[in-house]
Amino acid sequence: MSEKPTQNIHEYLAEFEDIPGTRVYTAARARKGYWINQFAMSLMKPENRERFKANERAYLDEWKISEEAKEALLARDYNRLLDLGGNVYFLSKLFSSDGLPFAEAVSTMTDMTWPEYRQMMLDGGRKPEGNRSIKGGY
Repeated sequence: MSEKPTQNIHEYLAEFEDIPGTRVYTAARARKGYWINQFAMSLMKPENRERFKANERAYLDEWKISEEAKEALLARDYNRLLDLGGNVYFLSKLFSSDGLPFAEAVSTMTDMTWPEYRQMMLDGGRKPEGNRSIKGGY
């Protein structure tokens, strides 16, 4: 019986970074974004949403969130938040607090307008050509 070559887990996880426009939510991202996600989940409680809406910065200052992440949250820079370990499903609590439907909020993470994004999704989603590998260009 031949032995299968093993791949280092770090090499394997690094391959996820080669998917254009995608951030795979790994354990490392979960650790990095823990407080961003805890903040977002706090918005499930009406009293926390009210406090956040009354003074966003003051509410964020109650959390162990980096200044960079606080600025991204205040700017609603969702792509930066994903890079910082935010999870889109947790961040949806922020979308909802802002009165944005999930799909419309997600459209802000693309280079498309909301109507363009909606049409792309109705047409079957992002085409695989040019979206499979950053390094390989395919």
